[in-house]
Amino acid sequence: MTFPELYKTKLLKTLDVIPLDKVDTAIEWFKEARAAGRTIFVCGNGGSAATASHFVCDIVKGASYNRDSRFRIQALTDSLPTITAYANDVSYDVLFAEQLKNFARPGDIVMCLSGSGNSPNVLRAMEYANSIGCRTLALTGRDGGKLGPMAQLDIRVPEPHMGRIEDAHMIVCHMIGYFFMEERS
Repeated sequence: MTFPELYKTKLLKTLDVIPLDKVDTAIEWFKEARAAGRTIFVCGNGGSAATASHFVCDIVKGASYNRDSRFRIQALTDSLPTITAYANDVSYDVLFAEQLKNFARPGDIVMCLSGSGNSPNVLRAMEYANSIGCRTLALTGRDGGKLGPMAQLDIRVPEPHMGRIEDAHMIVCHMIGYFFMEERS
């Protein structure tokens, strides 16, 4: 078996363990947030930061364009000047939580992506979100790390391979986003 065949085979097995009931719950949360004018904040590091930005782009454009009902959603990963200022002047650990302190309100959704579930800046964001009464959603991998148990809803991909965790997280994001794009809900 070639490497691509092996990777594909293992990825298909990974996709089989995505907890679809939890994805359905996330979709319901997004419906409720949109209807109530709540804001959704999304963050992650590295590949998860790219997934967060991609997901927000899909929702801002794909799930909102030409619709009467639109999403209020923001990727905390997208303001490079803000990120580098906090990382340089304060601490990399606080860069998402500090942004939430500016913008988040009780009832908003904070969605944190982390394959390991142990990134300090994502943990601090989740901690702060919980402390002010936000709904908290995590996309994690492996055993969920510290992040999974902190979230009110943890969509965990119990896979050891980071690449396949990230692949599955993108698919979960597409499941959520394309629900709104294709169902016209």
